[in-house]
Amino acid sequence: MYPKLRKLAKITLVLVYLVIAAGAIVRMTGSGMGCPDWPKCFGYLIPPTSEETLQWQPNREFKKGQVIIKEEALYTASSNFTTTSTYNQKNWAAYQKHDYATFNPYHTWVEFINRLLGALAGLATLILAIYASFLAFTKKAFRASPKLVILLAWLIVFGMGFQAWLGATVVYSVLEPFKITLHMFMALIIVAMILYVIYKLKIKQSVFLYHKNLFALFGFALLLTLLQVFLGTQVRQFVDNQIDLVGYQAKNMWLNEPQIQFYIHRSLSILVLIINGSLFYINRKNGLGFHKLKWVMVLLGLEILTGIAMFYLDFPFSSQPLHLILASILFGVQFYLFLEVYQSRKRIDSL
Repeated sequence: MYPKLRKLAKITLVLVYLVIAAGAIVRMTGSGMGCPDWPKCFGYLIPPTSEETLQWQPNREFKKGQVIIKEEALYTASSNFTTTSTYNQKNWAAYQKHDYATFNPYHTWVEFINRLLGALAGLATLILAIYASFLAFTKKAFRASPKLVILLAWLIVFGMGFQAWLGATVVYSVLEPFKITLHMFMALIIVAMILYVIYKLKIKQSVFLYHKNLFALFGFALLLTLLQVFLGTQVRQFVDNQIDLVGYQAKNMWLNEPQIQFYIHRSLSILVLIINGSLFYINRKNGLGFHKLKWVMVLLGLEILTGIAMFYLDFPFSSQPLHLILASILFGVQFYLFLEVYQSRKRIDSL
């Protein structure tokens, strides 16, 4: 049913996952404050590549909103003007959102690319919603399909807008942990909504066999994954604090005397493996047809391996973002499977 719309939804999903991956890289590299303002970066649509651009200079043209760093503080141009031979404080306003005033070109461009991907994903969600609405008005068969698809398409657009606003608050709060966690969970909500649209637009609904224990187990497994993501963000915050204390090079000390969240996170991974392993066994033994469970097991295995590598091998390169990306993909696969299990249960109830 409407393969072009479904393909567009899949492209949108890939772009959202790219944003999640970019966000993970931003955290790994400590680039969260690479652009201290929003939506521009140091007041520029395309960020500067050298610190010289952010310094006051005589006889130079500045546009309103562009930023300079002076005496370890940010100042924004109050209007369009050209500087004279001496600095005039009346032309500048102190930046009020926060007092972070550090320029690192590497961090700036990592964060800028993250924002570009976010804008591209947002544009894709808007196109998806407009196209779905267009079909609703022009195709009689589409009007007869569930209206939830169109509603969700527009909710995804508003969700991306809210996510962008959350990103701005994260910057203005100088990376407050709670807001970073909320930012991550909003991304997973958007993923879930897109996956539901993809599922509802499936051309041929697969027939799965029903098993009475499967629905509850899938729901429990999905909740455990969300809990693990939450605990993981808390562990990551502890690691960030350790980096501030001992430095980036002392990786062997990043998880020195961790908080209780780390031990809960590590212990729960065993329960996650057992529950999903049980689902895999039940599916295979009874031939229920939920083939994506094998991908759940593969993702879980990789997730556990990256976790072990971070703890015992002192955070090998890219292990942190890979751990987060795998968790978000795992959630997506589990959520789609949950929809399939729900459909099998619904089909039995209707018989």
